[in-house]
Amino acid sequence: MASGGASHRSAAKSSLGGTRQASHGVSHRASTGERINTAETTGHLQKTVADRGLRMTRQRRVILQVMDDAEQHLDVDQILERARKIDADVHLVTVYRTIDLLKKQGLIDELDLLHLRGDRHYYESHGPRDHIHVACLKCGKVREFESRLYEQLKEQIARDFAMKVTVSRTEVGGVCAECLAAEAHARRNS
Repeated sequence: MASGGASHRSAAKSSLGGTRQASHGVSHRASTGERINTAETTGHLQKTVADRGLRMTRQRRVILQVMDDAEQHLDVDQILERARKIDADVHLVTVYRTIDLLKKQGLIDELDLLHLRGDRHYYESHGPRDHIHVACLKCGKVREFESRLYEQLKEQIARDFAMKVTVSRTEVGGVCAECLAAEAHARRNS
């Protein structure tokens, strides 16, 4: 995943309605939804697969369209369900084979998202920047968080271990503001 420039971050902020905050001179952005998808970051799976000369069947094209358009992390069953709304002939084995191909090509990540929903695995295409998945352990909402501090940490790891960091996955679990408020409300009313 490549680091984006300030203009890209500004475009992402305005199209998402995300919040940019300064904390001791460091800016960060939390997405307002489950995915940080913008017109700039979606649609690239279909194009990349075609650019690499990989076989593009009708079913594979539909699966890639579903993944490109996703505004949340999808598991295999969700990908299949959405693909079948577009083309009823999409088969589960084709979904698995497509996911396997995309993983081998380094185009998607497989996530367990703190096992919030059991042993399910979720898939997301690589965005322009690495991010941290922040999950509510109560309601299961997953948000994505980007920070320059995260980029600096990866740079320090690269320096300290004399390595090129090519994969970075971080998940943080806790209780979201909405669930905390609901718990407080329930305590006051009991």
